[in-house]
Amino acid sequence: MKSFLILEDGTVFEGTHIGARKEIVSEIVFNTSMAGYLEVLTDPSYAGQAVCMTYPLIGNYGICRDDMESKRPWPDGFIVRELSRIPSNFRCDMTIQQFLEDNGVPGIAGIDTRALTRILREKGTMNGMITTDNDYNLDEIIPKLKAYTTGKVVERVSCAEKYMLPGTKELTENGPLSGSSSFKREDFEAGIREKKPSLVRCLSGAGLRVALLDLGAKDNIAGSLAARGCDVTVYPAQTAAAEILADAPDGIMLSNGPGDPKECVTIIEEIRKLYASDTPIFAICLGHQLMALATGADTFKMKYGHRGGNHPVKDLETGRVYISSQNHGYVVDTDKLDPQVAVPAFINVNDGTNEGLSYTGKNIFTVQFHPEACPGPQDSSYLFDRFIEKIKTKSNSSTANN
Repeated sequence: MKSFLILEDGTVFEGTHIGARKEIVSEIVFNTSMAGYLEVLTDPSYAGQAVCMTYPLIGNYGICRDDMESKRPWPDGFIVRELSRIPSNFRCDMTIQQFLEDNGVPGIAGIDTRALTRILREKGTMNGMITTDNDYNLDEIIPKLKAYTTGKVVERVSCAEKYMLPGTKELTENGPLSGSSSFKREDFEAGIREKKPSLVRCLSGAGLRVALLDLGAKDNIAGSLAARGCDVTVYPAQTAAAEILADAPDGIMLSNGPGDPKECVTIIEEIRKLYASDTPIFAICLGHQLMALATGADTFKMKYGHRGGNHPVKDLETGRVYISSQNHGYVVDTDKLDPQVAVPAFINVNDGTNEGLSYTGKNIFTVQFHPEACPGPQDSSYLFDRFIEKIKTKSNSSTANN
């Protein structure tokens, strides 16, 4: 079946329909990752967007539920050059086609995704429509595209009620150290699930309680903390700061999430109250932006954003460069940053935009990129250990003062 991708500038791509038979209007973005399409599909940060994968062949290992970052796909639509309909992976639970159909996500294949990416890079991210209507009318469609906004999407992707993920009690529960794992077809078919390789070498967070504010959190954020021994309580995005603080967590995490950070007005107010506490805080992606807004800084929309698994970021304290996974269309404006409140801690090597902040006189640090990235890169996973050390430092200081 024919399908059409129509951009708000009037550009039309003709391809083949994939996924659910459904028409959608969404913000069109691109991701440059060469692997990890399942993690992209199940990342709640893509809610309100249709994502184009720049790698030409997508779906060759199908859908492996054990690798999902949430329980369902979140993009409004999926755009690929070629969709593999016969996956080659014994861990595969279903094809991408079936996954998209089952979850009501339409898509288009067979278009020149590099040409689409070039348009988005040159003109900036724009809205678009995926439709199977051969009789589409541009004069009617383009005004609809120009009027579309992602709106308040955080409420859509956050958990409905708080829940707890207990920390690992024995290091062996995490699985073998990275590089020493193997997946055997015979074991898999017999129902034996070997654990994924782990980078965690000690349970440094054992006994610590961490509150995670779910703004659209990928599962591996809580998983990265639990793997280090932390007991993690996950709270819905609209939870009042007073409720979180009343549970007396040792540390607080603010997760990733979708949309324009300035839409999260009430959440920003509650984060301001969390900032005023003495509790150590670590924030990722949207959480990083919301903490900046809560403390008087500003954010702005980027031309086409950073989305992919190959973005270099520089730690300004050590000078080291890490390859990171990223998915954001907004960034903190460092020109409007008060150094008495926060100073830049990481920058993007490619374009010099802000990738992290260290808060002056507070046990708070935030990053724009994803240290919990799965399948990777995992260069910056050490930041979870840094967070745990900040919690312990705060705890030891409080004990000494008492």
